[in-house]
Amino acid sequence: MFTGIIEELGSVESLAAGRLTVGAREVLSDLQPGSSIAVNGVCLTAVDIQPGRFAADLSPETLSRTNLGDLQPGSRLNLERPLSASGRLSGHIVLGHVDGAGQLLSLDELGDDNWWLSLRVPRELLRYLVFKGSVAIDGISLTIASLESDRLGAAIIPHTYKMTTLSGYRPGARLNLECDILAKHIERLLETKQIKPVLTVEKLREQGF
Repeated sequence: MFTGIIEELGSVESLAAGRLTVGAREVLSDLQPGSSIAVNGVCLTAVDIQPGRFAADLSPETLSRTNLGDLQPGSRLNLERPLSASGRLSGHIVLGHVDGAGQLLSLDELGDDNWWLSLRVPRELLRYLVFKGSVAIDGISLTIASLESDRLGAAIIPHTYKMTTLSGYRPGARLNLECDILAKHIERLLETKQIKPVLTVEKLREQGF
C-alpha cells in the first residue's frame, strides 16, 4: 500500500523488451529484489537492483493501461516506496493499481508558484470521483477541486509542482489515474447485496397471519 506522497524523482535509463530500468538514489536505501515500488503510481516489482538504479518488468496489461509505455530515456518518474507499518498515512490509500489514463488539458499558473491542473477523465471512471475527494494522478495524492462533465480540476501547490513530474508535462500527455479504493468497494457491495423485503402488516395477512 502507498500514500501518494512522492519520495523521489527518478528517471528512465532504458525501456526495452518489457523491462524498465530506473535511475534513483533515495528509494534504493532499503529496496530489495521482490520489493514493491510505485513508479508513476504503478505498483511494480523491483528486480536487478544495482547502485544508482533498479529494473522492473512491465506486463502487456501495464503497458496498455498506463503511461509507462509512453516513456523515453530521460523521462522523469514519480517514485514511492510502500507504507511501513509504523508510517503515517499522509495522503490517502493508494494501491498502485491504475484504473486508466487521463489526458492533460492544461496546467495554468495561478501565481506564487501555485498551479491549476485540468484533466480529461475516462467516462467509465467518473462514477468513482467526487468533489473534494481523493484521486491519485501519476501516483500523486491530490484533492479533486472541481468536477464538471468529464473534466477534473486540482490545485497544485509549489512543493508538489517542484517535487513531482507535473512540471514537465504538456497538454495532451497521458497521466495515470487511480480512483479511491473505498468507492470501488462500496459499488461492488451494493451490486451484490441482497436486500430483504420489508415485513408489513399486509404481507403478514397475505401469508395467513
